[in-house]
Amino acid sequence: MKWKVNHPWVVAASNMLLVMVIFTITRLFYYLTNMASYPDVTASHLWEMMAGGVRFDLTALLYLNSVYILLMLLPLRIRRHRRYQQVAQWFYWIPNSLAIAVNCADMVYMQFTGRRTTITFFNEFQHDSNLAHIFFTSAVQYGYVTLFALAMIAVLVCLYRPLPPAEGTADPSSPGLKNRVWYYVRESLILVVSVYFVVIGIRGGFGAFTRPITLSNALQYTNHPNETNIVLNTPFAIMRSSEGRVFPNLRYFEPEELEEIMSPVHRVDGKGTMDIGRKNVVVFILESFSKEYIGYFNHDLDSGRYQGYTPFLDSLAAHSLTFELSLANGRKSIDAMPSVLSSIPMLIAPYILTPYSTNEVSSIASCLGAKGWQTGFFHGAPNGSMGFMAYARSCGFDAYYGKDEYNNNDDYDGYWAIWDEEFLQFYGRTMSTMSEPFMTAVFTATSHHPFQVPARYEGVFPEGTDPIHHCIGYTDHALRQFFDYAKTQAWYDRTLFVLTADHTNALTHPEYTTDKGRYEVPVIFFDPHMDEAVRTRERHYPVGQTDIMPSILEYIGYDAPYFAFGQDVIRHDKTAPYVVNYNAPVYQIFSDSLMLQFDGKEVTGLYNFRTDRLLRHNRKEHMDEAEPQAMLRYLQATIQQYITRMKENRLTVE
Repeated sequence: MKWKVNHPWVVAASNMLLVMVIFTITRLFYYLTNMASYPDVTASHLWEMMAGGVRFDLTALLYLNSVYILLMLLPLRIRRHRRYQQVAQWFYWIPNSLAIAVNCADMVYMQFTGRRTTITFFNEFQHDSNLAHIFFTSAVQYGYVTLFALAMIAVLVCLYRPLPPAEGTADPSSPGLKNRVWYYVRESLILVVSVYFVVIGIRGGFGAFTRPITLSNALQYTNHPNETNIVLNTPFAIMRSSEGRVFPNLRYFEPEELEEIMSPVHRVDGKGTMDIGRKNVVVFILESFSKEYIGYFNHDLDSGRYQGYTPFLDSLAAHSLTFELSLANGRKSIDAMPSVLSSIPMLIAPYILTPYSTNEVSSIASCLGAKGWQTGFFHGAPNGSMGFMAYARSCGFDAYYGKDEYNNNDDYDGYWAIWDEEFLQFYGRTMSTMSEPFMTAVFTATSHHPFQVPARYEGVFPEGTDPIHHCIGYTDHALRQFFDYAKTQAWYDRTLFVLTADHTNALTHPEYTTDKGRYEVPVIFFDPHMDEAVRTRERHYPVGQTDIMPSILEYIGYDAPYFAFGQDVIRHDKTAPYVVNYNAPVYQIFSDSLMLQFDGKEVTGLYNFRTDRLLRHNRKEHMDEAEPQAMLRYLQATIQQYITRMKENRLTVE
């Protein structure tokens, strides 16, 4: 058994375990020295965060130690030579010592910033020449942190386990080995398997549904965003934030003028009444449901012959409040949750992938939850998938219902989630057990690549011209089944239903492949008892996903200030009749007839989509007209508000 104990893989693993333990001790030390900042943390919750932090430690440390691991596992018989091991140990000591140092330094820095240091730190202080002096002064002023860091580095060095040396070039990890071919085959297999698991560890988990974990995933283990400082480690925060685009420093207007042009703080001034029966709110975010797929919105396509793939949604839209031009604020599923539920658009980078994803945010759930609504978010994928669980928790949902809560793998599609039909039935049944009023949201999943439907429905729905089309037909059927169930429940008549999509997908008609068409998704408000005058009132302006939250709150008479980049589109005309989104590398703003594109410095496009449906004629020469100038000012103000408030953690009502 001696060769197993001293095998390079075992030695490398033991050294990795050592630094993992040091990071865990550092996390505990941070909490103990900052307990006053976390008065609500119980022992069990601390354990939850400590355990959750191991994921982020593993990712960061596998990154930092990748060269060391490679040196230890290369199938070379010289790896036990003394000089070779001296090189390897420095590739272990230096990165890990630096990681411990920055992790401990952040214990001090976080007291002022309220968050883990990210790559933005280097941009913020790149022109400062006195950083060395500041660091030295801080090291003396916070001597207990400095001593702790030095002690942890000393432990790292002293307990480091080197690979036992050997004479000559023989590798005693395989005594008596006569077949050298077997030696190299075995060690090469160990290297390949180890590299595979290192990559999995860096990503944060197995499976197609697992995205590389980011800063926002820490919210999954916290009750408040500031607790992410306990879960995360600084090397991870720096590495992950360096992968995203940093928000530029833009200043188009002075603060007073900025607030006059565009302010995301909505003051209801006591106008809210909350007197319409405390309605339930149900929000559907439909995976990939492009507006193109819905016949109700496309009577003019294919010379009037177009039917679409959503007969149920067509019938529902006919009795709902809908809009001629409705747009997504992003192009990915991870863009949709902040846009729909918190009225925070995607600008430059998906919010939950930015260094600011641990900011305090509000949502429909947090606003209504504070008024007594029971809230829950539903997504049939494995819990934690796409970062939805973390965001739902951070923005105020009481409960999360995923694949774990559904608890029946027989209905799992094998790729992403529980089939939509079964999960939407679970969604309806669960709401029937909730106390009214309630606010829930569900994110469907089946209409996602690889675009499969349950075997019993093969050939049932129109195949269309793209593989996604029969999936759209299936999910439309699942929605019909859901509403058939909901109509039998007492809460149905007391509920406002909102349906939209996360983004578009697989667009086939030229009108939907433009910079405008790629963002067109449905926005549907259905209340079985909506006032006919409200439902049929003409509205000559575009509507975006960020308009959903303020519209819901205003519709039910919410009586407190709230934060939203959108505006009410149900009871009132929009004060600023625009929708803003980001179509990398340009920002876009839409009015009732114009689309303006802006790269942050200059206007790159101006199109009249009423007269130019395919957006072939750039009208930049008309920028001196009043409407384009007003649109540009509003867009610049939105960008400045977004970036400034994101950096300053001001995404809620102060």
